[in-house]
Amino acid sequence: MYILNWGSRLSSVALILMLAACSSTNKIESNLGLADVPDWVNKGTQTLNNKDGRLFHGVGQASAMGDMALQKSVADDRARAEVARILSSFLDIVSNDYLASEKVANASVNTESVSRQIKNMSKVNLSGSRIIGSYRDTKNNIIYSIAELDMQRVKETLKGVNDMNEGLQRYIEVHADNVFDAMTKGKK
Repeated sequence: MYILNWGSRLSSVALILMLAACSSTNKIESNLGLADVPDWVNKGTQTLNNKDGRLFHGVGQASAMGDMALQKSVADDRARAEVARILSSFLDIVSNDYLASEKVANASVNTESVSRQIKNMSKVNLSGSRIIGSYRDTKNNIIYSIAELDMQRVKETLKGVNDMNEGLQRYIEVHADNVFDAMTKGKK
């Protein structure tokens, strides 16, 4: 049992480190260094907390394929996949925090059930992501797309999940914004 707790802690730390390495905030400097492109192309996939809300942004790109519509569709799909990646990481952190809080409270929680529910939530929420912009780099013939998922939409979707663990649902209602803010602030 002690090894399992230690493993949970290690996986929580690993997830936080992966999130810090994989996404960014408004203050990121471009690692692409492209001139004359929208800021979001250079900033890439990130979480944002600004006047528009708490947002998951995913940026995808596609090289020339001979069919512009197909190329655009591939860039859109890759942008949505990026949103899925950071949403999944966010939900992993939420579930690990929830499970840790339940252990402290000496509550009995089925870890496998919570993990399965988190995976299902990721799939359900992806339907709420939308493409909010595209850019075609005519010099390199690359299309970039940006997808967005609003945290408010995530929480509204989760409220509608009937077979979710009640404790997890309450935990998300109360703590999701704080976890999101900590994720976003941790990347400055």
